[in-house]
Order: sequence, then structure tokens, then C-alpha cells
Amino acid sequence: MCAPPDMITRHLIVTGRVQGVGYRYYLAYKARQFQVSGWVRNRTDGSVEAVIQGVRENVEALIVRAHRGPPKAAVDRVIVNEATGQFTDFSTRPTT
Repeated sequence: MCAPPDMITRHLIVTGRVQGVGYRYYLAYKARQFQVSGWVRNRTDGSVEAVIQGVRENVEALIVRAHRGPPKAAVDRVIVNEATGQFTDFSTRPTT
């Protein structure tokens, strides 16, 4: 089953000072504000990984926020790639 044509899914890897600063919770909060589904988690290499899905303009708006992060974060880079999957809500997953 495919997502509707106006929906897009993106995989993000965020590097910089993004762990221990509330980044995952910030992204989850913003995702819910923009009605974007998917998930976010810390990675053992110090980065944050997320898969986000929603209407194109909402996903793109969330990606802009991902570049900013919460006040204590210092985002160096956000790598964005196309992704697949079906999500009904937004969750925070355990570190991998």
C-alpha cells in the first residue's frame, strides 16, 4: 500500500550537539504541530535519526525546524533522503 500522492516520507540524520539537549522531544513536538507522522531516536554515534511523513509542505516545514533544533542544540548538518513506510502517529524510539 502506497502513501497518497500528496504525502512524502523523508529520512533524516542530524549531527552536531543534538543529544542531551531535548532535540528528540523538540522534533516530536514540532511533528505533532505540523501533523507529521513517523519517529525519532538517538543513535550511538551521537546523531539523531528520524523518519517523517506527511503533506509535502508540512514535512518541508519540519525539516526547516530540524535545522534549527531547540535552544540548547547546535545543529551542524541535516542529511535528508527519500524514505518509505506508513505511519499513523509520531513516536520517540529507543537509541540504536
